[in-house]
Amino acid sequence: MGKPMNNNEEGQAKLKDLVVLTVLSDLDQAREYETLLKLNDIPAMTKEQLDPNGEDKGVAVLVPEDCLDEAHVVIESQDAYDDFYDYAMEDEDDMDFDPDYLDDEF
Repeated sequence: MGKPMNNNEEGQAKLKDLVVLTVLSDLDQAREYETLLKLNDIPAMTKEQLDPNGEDKGVAVLVPEDCLDEAHVVIESQDAYDDFYDYAMEDEDDMDFDPDYLDDEF
């Protein structure tokens, strides 16, 4: 029978099970993704990464491998929502709104 794992060994085992969901150059965006995933009951963490040349830093968003597909769906859904919201706000800015238009003359 194997020996029980201590907390440090459990942490290392969990890290080994994590895979990269995405790598972003923006730490704030990576943290937003991490929060969004956690709100959807998907364990996630961020970790700073160096490119192969060791120069530019990026931030990897990591999730358990068995949650990878679901995490992609959550992120893509949020990005689609953000794109829609940006588009709607763009259209609103383009409109010449006349506040007198809504005044009733009764």
